[in-house]
Amino acid sequence: MYRSQPQKIVATIEARMTSSRLPGKVLLDLAGKPALQQLVERLRRSRYLDEVVVATTDRSTDDPVAEMCHQIACPVFRGSEDDVLARVLGAANSVSGDLIVEITGDCPAVDWRHVDLLIETFFAGQYDYVANVAGPRPYPVGFEVQVFPTAVLAEVDQLTQNPVDHEHVSLYIYSHPERYRIHYVEAGPELYQPDLEVTLDTPEDYQLIQAVFLALLPDKPDFSALDVVDLLRQQPELLALTREVKRKYAEDALAERQQSDGGA
Repeated sequence: MYRSQPQKIVATIEARMTSSRLPGKVLLDLAGKPALQQLVERLRRSRYLDEVVVATTDRSTDDPVAEMCHQIACPVFRGSEDDVLARVLGAANSVSGDLIVEITGDCPAVDWRHVDLLIETFFAGQYDYVANVAGPRPYPVGFEVQVFPTAVLAEVDQLTQNPVDHEHVSLYIYSHPERYRIHYVEAGPELYQPDLEVTLDTPEDYQLIQAVFLALLPDKPDFSALDVVDLLRQQPELLALTREVKRKYAEDALAERQQSDGGA
């Protein structure tokens, strides 16, 4: 297992244009800028991140993603559409990253404060994997942050060839607590809102997130996750937009892995 002190901390953002439920979602306008740009700019406020790199695919359909990254001087790595693990690993290696902060492009409201908290937690406990995704009190959907060393992901890349593990980047890590030291950061009372979902998967989600950005950005250009939660509590009609949306969660990925052949 990886125990050395990482030197360079990088956020990797998985982003592609061919989402089945909302094609082109990562470049949809959010309050005047592409969603992906909004996310990059939010992450760049972190006190600890040395680099933000976008991990997109090598398909021509994702040329617009690469072009947008060039326009905002954000490094971009292009790799396999299906092997997301290899793509994220390649993205981290392309900027010589030692510690990965994994972010997905469908979470444009991710809070850099959570990123910094999880990085601090990672170093304080000398863990192999720190996340706010699961555990007894997870953060609301859409604020997911996962932190792990690049060396751990490189090890996983060699340990398993299960397609499910390679589709869900960190699945092998958190499903093997006997091998890796895992820690979940739990949400406090103000953020433990399990019914809230602020993720960009469907047209309904887009309506919700657009409303959030338009409401908060004018007065709070660096709005926090708590600002989002407060807004949605004050305007429950926004939550009604996505109430019927069906999603896949970490538990679904674990179940999928258990059902698949060749699990390591």
